[in-house]
Amino acid sequence: MYLRFANRLFWETDKRLLWKLVWNFGLKGIRSVQRHKARLARGEFFPPFLYISVINSCNLRCQGCWVDVAAKQARIEPTAMSRLIGEAKAMGNSFFGILGGEPFMHPEILEILGSHRDCYFQVFTNGHFITDEVARKLREFGNVTPLVSVEGNEIVSDERRGREGVLSRTMEGLQNCLRHKVMTGVCTSLCQTNFDLLSEKWLDRLIEMGVMYTWFHIYRPVGPDAKPELALTPQQQLECRKFVVEMRAKKPIVIIDAYYDGEGRALCPAATGFTHHISPWGDIEPCPIIQFAKESIYDERPLREVFRQSAFLRDFRETAAQHTRGCIVLERPDLLEQLVVRHGARDTTARHAAGSELDAMEIRPSQYNPGQEIPEKSLAYRVAKYFFFNDYGTYGKHFDAAKWIDTRDNPPPKRELMQIGSTE
Repeated sequence: MYLRFANRLFWETDKRLLWKLVWNFGLKGIRSVQRHKARLARGEFFPPFLYISVINSCNLRCQGCWVDVAAKQARIEPTAMSRLIGEAKAMGNSFFGILGGEPFMHPEILEILGSHRDCYFQVFTNGHFITDEVARKLREFGNVTPLVSVEGNEIVSDERRGREGVLSRTMEGLQNCLRHKVMTGVCTSLCQTNFDLLSEKWLDRLIEMGVMYTWFHIYRPVGPDAKPELALTPQQQLECRKFVVEMRAKKPIVIIDAYYDGEGRALCPAATGFTHHISPWGDIEPCPIIQFAKESIYDERPLREVFRQSAFLRDFRETAAQHTRGCIVLERPDLLEQLVVRHGARDTTARHAAGSELDAMEIRPSQYNPGQEIPEKSLAYRVAKYFFFNDYGTYGKHFDAAKWIDTRDNPPPKRELMQIGSTE
């Protein structure tokens, strides 16, 4: 498998873009993680990776979307992005995940990406705005990997994305990237209607097309129209984990996951401090689906002080790590409510309904399933996760498995609606 993948990298990629990936993301990324570990040892904090939603607007209306895509457009301007990226680079960061809405609807997105060629950007996109000219510019920059979302066949895609003809436009954007030899990935938010994409046939098709990596997200029922009926069962989540581990040791394509360490133990990237999220309004949130904040990138303090001094973010990491190795939003929304009230965190949505949505959430299983851990079979992934992506001792300091088991067997009672601060 390793030789086959090396052969793909040699023959199917632009070598300049491959070097950009190795240097800007790989070597610099490892350095950023090592600096993160050193900061933690000193009792300091700054996440080694940041995910930034540069715009809220989108041309699609996906099921379960938590972003206010139909609200008045908000976006982070190039000057604010340059300041944000510059301050993060000063802390050793070089990788940034770019989200939306649809990032390529940002009128200055190419200016932003092209102005920081010493960084590496992963852009989460539906592909509809990646024209041949845009793909050509991405190859010129060399520091961008589009992660194109494919949600199933034509019928499923239209249903999941809320529009007609979605898949054909997505595949057109994907093909534009591949034709220009841009390092490109494909992601899928796995739910009840597209679980069949979890197959060797689908991976073989991606490999044949020239896709270099893929990412199977697990659908999380949150937001104003959560669609909980689409959520996977614990058994399906376990099947997904088994599939990923098996295929990583078999197929010449990188398969990403963000919720397990090398031993198969669940983790939350936000709880470990691996990453936090910036909203289109500049709010600094624990992660994209937790739309509450106390701080902003527009605060007068330097960003390093904002992260180091944030009692809200610190309390989130400690609370989450103490009660579950999975997703606190799904497993313990009551604790998240308490956290928000305790700090007077504001609702960062345009709809100002995140508090009531959180209160209405039912407890659901996440990736944490003790006793069902599936360790990596691939030595390369084991090594990479050990050095690059683990819990940094977070759960050893805080986690109490007995509390989690008690909560699982005796879920907390239904909460009454709490008055949670808003941006108004």
